Amino acid sequence: METIIEQLPPDLIGFLMVAIFSLLIGLEQRRRYLSYGGETLFGTDRTFTLIGILGYVLYIISPSNLIPFTAGGGVLAILLCIYYFQKMQLQQKFGMTSIIAALITYCLAPLVFMPAHWLALLVVVTVLVLLEIKENLLKITKEFNNDEFITLAKFLVVAGVVLPLLPDRPVSAVINISPYQFWLAIVVVSGISYFSYLLRKFVFPDTGILLTGVLGGLYSSTATTVILARKSKEELSVNRVVAAMFLALAMMYLRIFALALFFDRDIGIRLIPSFAILTILSVVIALYYIKMRKEDVQTGRLNEKLDVNSHRNPLEFKTSLLFGGLFVFFAVLTGFVINQYGGGGVKVLSFIVGVTDIDPFILNLLQGKWNIDAGVITIAIVNASTSNNVLKMFYALSLGSKALRKEIAVSFGIIIAAGIAAAFI
Repeated sequence: METIIEQLPPDLIGFLMVAIFSLLIGLEQRRRYLSYGGETLFGTDRTFTLIGILGYVLYIISPSNLIPFTAGGGVLAILLCIYYFQKMQLQQKFGMTSIIAALITYCLAPLVFMPAHWLALLVVVTVLVLLEIKENLLKITKEFNNDEFITLAKFLVVAGVVLPLLPDRPVSAVINISPYQFWLAIVVVSGISYFSYLLRKFVFPDTGILLTGVLGGLYSSTATTVILARKSKEELSVNRVVAAMFLALAMMYLRIFALALFFDRDIGIRLIPSFAILTILSVVIALYYIKMRKEDVQTGRLNEKLDVNSHRNPLEFKTSLLFGGLFVFFAVLTGFVINQYGGGGVKVLSFIVGVTDIDPFILNLLQGKWNIDAGVITIAIVNASTSNNVLKMFYALSLGSKALRKEIAVSFGIIIAAGIAAAFI
């Protein structure tokens, strides 16, 4: 197939790409025309295909100066303007989506001849998606209030303005972390949490128990465990609550693994065996409570809904301030422990930090240029996650329903023992 494609003239390949892409956009217009009933739209499959071919012909005539292509685009724009004003007068409709799509279709010819062939495909896919998701965008817009825009602006300022301005030099010998590394940690963790927040609020607003575990694990598996434990007192399905907790646990391992790969690829690779086992084990336990405990699945309510606002916005000032304070604290504490006790002290410290947010500690280990072996850092990360699981078990036992206690003790006992074994191995 590659040999056949190489033997085809580039102009023929370009023509076929333009014709196919234009036809796809036109077919989408046809579908919209049929869906909207009597509303008149500018062109459908044949019209858009011919517009794409027109752009290709005028471009290929003189690709060096683009005079024919530019003139043809001007004529097309005039015709589209005439159509738009007639539409406003006769139908009182002011949308320009079809007109903009037609102009983009006309411009496909130069794109297919660019060295980056994927760009033309990306443009077509984006156009098709935007033409299709009008109703979904309208629904999201209704949910996107002033606070959401302010939150988005905060994240853009934090990631795109403040971060590049910070120096990338360690503050001192005591704090072996630069301001740039400190802020980058906040940006990455906040970005993951913010992504989870947006998914819960706009994509999955009616989040069920199991999906709460998956999305909540991206934000904070500890907070998700606390929420699920409290909700278990409201006569929700016991087995599905436990399953959701362990889905959150699996997402915690994946989140930490992603952070390790981002900040220190070598540590991330070293974590693969341990975290793969722990993630799979967490999923297996969750599946057991979903599939095997049939008596609860049959009698329990399968579509329990949890409030999507149970998790607060991750970009709140108090949240960022707390994370930053913990990050600096663990930078100083980790440096002191390493200087005084070496790698053995870090392993012990990793068990202690499990009673707090472990992300600042882990990010300090990944970013700091500590004089300890990479294997010690890997073990410390596994220990910290295991210690944090002990804290989650305590929360679940103390805050959850009495019907949960046996399942929680057994299930968390298994994952904690597996974590300790993974660290020793």
